[in-house]
This record gives sequence, structure tokens and C-alpha cells, in this order.
Amino acid sequence: MNYKLTIKIVKDAAEFNKTCAEKIKEQIAKNPQSVLGLATGGTPVGVYKELVSMHKAGAVDFGGIKTFNLDEYYPIEKGNSQSYYTYMGENLFDHVNINKANTNIPSGEAKDPQAECDAYEEKITKAGGIDYQILGIGSNGHIGFNEPDDFFPDRTHFVDLNQKTIEDNARYFDSIDDVPKKAITMGIKTIMGAKKILLMATGAGKAGIIKEALFGNITPKVPASILQLHSDVTVVLDEAAAAEIKSSISNV
Repeated sequence: MNYKLTIKIVKDAAEFNKTCAEKIKEQIAKNPQSVLGLATGGTPVGVYKELVSMHKAGAVDFGGIKTFNLDEYYPIEKGNSQSYYTYMGENLFDHVNINKANTNIPSGEAKDPQAECDAYEEKITKAGGIDYQILGIGSNGHIGFNEPDDFFPDRTHFVDLNQKTIEDNARYFDSIDDVPKKAITMGIKTIMGAKKILLMATGAGKAGIIKEALFGNITPKVPASILQLHSDVTVVLDEAAAAEIKSSISNV
């Protein structure tokens, strides 16, 4: 197999956060006007914290950066503690010198979610596409909120969340009944249009899906498997997430 992915395995959370943050820092240093695609969830929290520390130390300048988040729950108000609008402010935007006008997150308050999807996709296109896309991976293989399906969704779209995703995300809410059942998400074609991609995963719970996504068949049943076809993907894993693929790769 002509393997196109660069895989980096790190020993612990501190090294994971630093390694991922350094990759993003390198991108910003190379292109201070970069368009970044940003992820949410548990995995990036420490990475964003590291980037904030780098910024406060004068090592990263977000002044010229434009961002597009992968997704947002629907319906959800911006002020909701679990909205990705709130998440990005608390974990990154409120602590660095980014121009808030250059940050973009799908609206969970849109009256017409399909129109919001179309407008969001148009904004990404007008920005010239994503230069550097940051991704986590769901335990069912989703990237963004592109859930397992019979096809790869194309552009930004309105989606029903998989029951597994709802169950996984319930830990962030008071109860599973509070988890929104729908979302707006960038599509697979939008994500694959990024010039470079950083895929991040931690924990033993991701080991199986990482093996499927990186070494299994390319199938919409495992949305992240499409990344095997991208020309520039870096994968950063901790030891636990990499447990099932170590024997399959040579750069460990």
C-alpha cells in the first residue's frame, strides 16, 4: 500500500497538545493569512490551551488568520454553554488577538438551516477554501458531523446526528435528552478540499476506529476513511489511540 498519511505517536497528553499546537503554529508562521478549519470536542481543548500559551509568549500571531469551524449543533443558541460558539470563545478566541469578524461558525439559530448551509459554503469558497483543517474523529468514524452513511456528503449540509454521537456527547450536557439531535456541518468534499489536514485522536476508545479509518476500506460507513485519499494528512495520536496500528506502520 502506498501510504500517504504521516503518523506521529506521542507518549502523553502534554506531548500531544504541544505537537498539535506546533503544527498549527508552523502553518501560521508559513502563511500569516491562513484560513484555518477548526474542530471542537474534548480532543482539541488542550491543543487550544497550548496555542493560547504560545500566543501570550509572543510565538503565535492570530491577527491575520481567518477561521471556519466544522460544525454547530442545531438548534442551539449562541449563548448556550454547550454551543460551539461558546466553546471557541472560552477555549481560543477570547484569549488571542484574532479579529472576531474573521471567525466563522455555522449558526445554530438560523431560521432556515439549509440557507445557512449554502451561505456558509459560499463564505468558505470566497475565502479561497481551507488552508489547514484540524479534525478530531468520532468513535463511529465521523469527521465534523459527517455520520456513517451510504454516501459521502458533499458540501456543508444539515444532518441528523447518529445515536452513537448523541450518546458520546451526552457527557457535555445535563442529560442525553438535552443533546441536540441535528447539526450543520461542513461536508466531506469541503473538508477534502483543504490543502493540509491535521487529524488528532487520543484514548483507547479511539484505537479501533483509527485502525478502520487509516487502514481499512474507504467507505462512507467510516467517513474518516476518505482521508486516505488526501495528499497531505498528518495524524497525531497518543499511545492508547495508536494501540491497534503500531504493527502496521514503520515510522513509530
